Amino acid sequence: MTATRVERLRVACDGGARGNPGPAAIGAVVDDVTSTPPARLATVSEAIGVATSNVAEYRALIAGLEAARPFGARSVHVRADSQLLIRQLEGRYRVRTAHLVPLYDAARRLLAGYEEVVLEHVPRERNVEADALVNAALDARR
Repeated sequence: MTATRVERLRVACDGGARGNPGPAAIGAVVDDVTSTPPARLATVSEAIGVATSNVAEYRALIAGLEAARPFGARSVHVRADSQLLIRQLEGRYRVRTAHLVPLYDAARRLLAGYEEVVLEHVPRERNVEADALVNAALDARR
């Protein structure tokens, strides 16, 4: 099955851990922002085992970008409430933690597939859908 090609996507992502490290999960929402209202194309909600919150944030972005890939968009707008994630991807912060480097590299490779990339740090209250997917995955593992 081939996905319909869309011009512009938004990927809202979030990762969280209950404890740091602790049980962790990821959430992501992929929307076609060329339609009004934006059309939901994919969601990700998954427990990922024990991880730090930063690992979960990167894993959420990677999962969201992988879910978006079949739609062949030219442009992607990434929204996340992790300032560290966004600033590292923008090149404003260095990736100092060795175990984050492979996740950073994977995210950069996926982002390189787009002609246009917008990275936006948003407050948690503007990322409620992805956050709800994280909590649903964490609650389901009980």
